[in-house]
Amino acid sequence: MEKLVELSEKEVRIDFVLNSKCRANVRLRSLTTTAPIAFKVQTSSPDKFMVSPPTGLIPPLSYATFQVILKPQTLFPTTYPRSPANRFLIKTAQFFHNSLDSTRPAASNINSWFSSIPDGSTEDHKLKVVYMGPSLLRHAVSCGNYVAAKNLIKRQKSIMAELSPRESESLLRVATELANPESMVNLLFEAGLKIEARVQLDNVNYEVDCSKWTSRGWEELHMAAALDRMEEVSEFVKKNGAGSNSFDCRDNMGRTPLHVAAGKGNIRCASVLVELGADKDARSSDGRTALHRAAVNGDRRMDEMLIEMGADPTIRNDRGFTPLDVARDKGHKKVAELMERGEEVVIAARSGDVEQLEWLITQRGASIKYRDEFGFTALHFAAVEGHKDVAMKLIECGSDFESRDSEDHAPLHLAVVGGSLETVEVLVSEGADVNAKTKSRATPLYMATVLGYDDIAEFLIASGASSSP
Repeated sequence: MEKLVELSEKEVRIDFVLNSKCRANVRLRSLTTTAPIAFKVQTSSPDKFMVSPPTGLIPPLSYATFQVILKPQTLFPTTYPRSPANRFLIKTAQFFHNSLDSTRPAASNINSWFSSIPDGSTEDHKLKVVYMGPSLLRHAVSCGNYVAAKNLIKRQKSIMAELSPRESESLLRVATELANPESMVNLLFEAGLKIEARVQLDNVNYEVDCSKWTSRGWEELHMAAALDRMEEVSEFVKKNGAGSNSFDCRDNMGRTPLHVAAGKGNIRCASVLVELGADKDARSSDGRTALHRAAVNGDRRMDEMLIEMGADPTIRNDRGFTPLDVARDKGHKKVAELMERGEEVVIAARSGDVEQLEWLITQRGASIKYRDEFGFTALHFAAVEGHKDVAMKLIECGSDFESRDSEDHAPLHLAVVGGSLETVEVLVSEGADVNAKTKSRATPLYMATVLGYDDIAEFLIASGASSSP
């Protein structure tokens, strides 16, 4: 059966609060171009949940949203974040107008219609329930339930950022009052709990000593990256200088501060670390890069930023997976699409398809800074293939004509290799460095001379290329 709808979420994520109605929205997208799609939502726990609306119609290639409402609960869930006992079933099918009964309400009509169609003729989707939110996190911490607290934080990356300073201090207070507080406090700090350097607990000054709570070999910069503390990064730069190798210090698992920032979703800190000289392709002990960590989390903004800043999406971890493989495996469609679009831009540039290239950039928001395993950008491919129109379009869209591959070839070097004088002229007219050198110190003029491209060599000399090495 052809797929009828796509769900915005695979889970119903409820931000749980005691004694309050809690709501979550689920969006359905029709994938059909002809008939509308009818849907019907059923819950395994009608005593707890309401659905509004429980039935409806989705126009072709359009959307419909229903709301899941958790009735006020007087007790915390017995298990969370995952709630195995609570599930939803969404039944969908192509809807035929001639089966309507004009004398009945719309909801009743659709209910009746679903009852009339044969068994097995619907496309069914199951939704699991996940309970989340600061209220549950505090409950997990107060109970000393490390596993539940860890899973909540893993499910809801933004949970720490949503806490007010007072809530953060209160959460730390609860954690330190446990019989064995170290692992719980360590978990909270590593997840990004932000508090003042000193807080008052039971009339005793309790100093937050980050090193006390980290047994992973983290250094000062790892902690700053985990907590997104830009002031501490600035202090580090003052002491060590920008571009310092210390930006790539390693913990016990081979992770750099950039790995930590990417894993925590701290995009501001991650971008600053890269700008200051951190190795954007550094690999931890398991072969993962910062891109891998962001892909695991489904963090599209982080992956997009890292790719824009030149991170290599083709690096494989020790299991042979690229960040794209990881995103696909985890079901993070938006992250996978981001990387796939980058690959599509490279393919369009290599084949000289200007129309496809323009559509990818303007209509699908594809990145022009995607690189292959050799560091080639789309502009490198356009240059070596001699596609001057593609090169012009890429430059017009902001492509860096001085970007370098793994051997320090600029696009101009590759335009010379491709033997296309017109492409060379385009790049030089845009300001490309005619004396750029590769790792082996080859200039575009040297390469043109060795390859016997006299017309290109003459043009480069006339454009200011130096004949000296």
